[in-house]
Amino acid sequence: MDQLKGKAAFITGAASGIGFAMANVFAREGMRVALADVEQGRLDAAVGQLAGAGHEVTGVQVDVTDREAVARARDAALDAFGAVHLLCNNAGVNAAGPLFDVTYKDWDWVMGVNLWGVVHGVHEFLPHLMTHGAGAHIVNTASVGGLVGMRNLGIYNAAKFGVVGMTEALRADMEECGVGVSVLCPGVVSTSLGTSERNRPAHLTDSNAASQEGTGAAAGGDVEPAPGTDPMDLAEQVLAAVKANQFFINTHPEFTPIVGQRHAAIEAAFAGDANAAMIEAMTELVRPF
Repeated sequence: MDQLKGKAAFITGAASGIGFAMANVFAREGMRVALADVEQGRLDAAVGQLAGAGHEVTGVQVDVTDREAVARARDAALDAFGAVHLLCNNAGVNAAGPLFDVTYKDWDWVMGVNLWGVVHGVHEFLPHLMTHGAGAHIVNTASVGGLVGMRNLGIYNAAKFGVVGMTEALRADMEECGVGVSVLCPGVVSTSLGTSERNRPAHLTDSNAASQEGTGAAAGGDVEPAPGTDPMDLAEQVLAAVKANQFFINTHPEFTPIVGQRHAAIEAAFAGDANAAMIEAMTELVRPF
């Protein structure tokens, strides 16, 4: 999908962070962009900023865990632009902690956004995207946490591993249909993922102190992003990958050794030399990114 001008993109988690950076980059390329986000205040500000710069954009408030809401958001984008050619399933949250401390509410929330949000996006948009053939592309945001498991990120890892595996299967399914497919696996990025508790719905909120971290930020208010890579740098890499139909978008090469250790342990196990190799590899799989 190397010709983007005049085409339309739909991006979830688009009001901030990686999603807003992708919206900026694709709009700069002449695409019309539908920004989807759960935070209405931030969404309005993001749409206003891009529209003020002369881009053709629209905003739609959506909770990606709600499949009917995702279908309505798709219809809103089609009403606005007549078609969608690029789907970026990017919305994400995190509830960090060791698996012996997390709750079912933590599981339901993180899996609902990070895995089921991608499922809903793919399922609701895929029939339409397939009508474009080679003129369509899907980018699913996973993480380096979808390539290697790390301490205190068990739920996040489970969701992101699921996204990677599903996207690998999707690419195979789309080979004969011509729809491009990519999976984005970033490391540490300067976003507000660490304060995503501010968007946790009340019925999935735990009373323990750990689950409440970050909830003091007012809805739609300013939240300082964590240190990390500039999201715009990431978005430029996504743009290049879409144009080149590149599958893995691995943006943080500093994680190459740790992912390589995991792969080496897997290969060693197939060769019957599992124990020593696996123990050696797992010694590095302990730090959250």
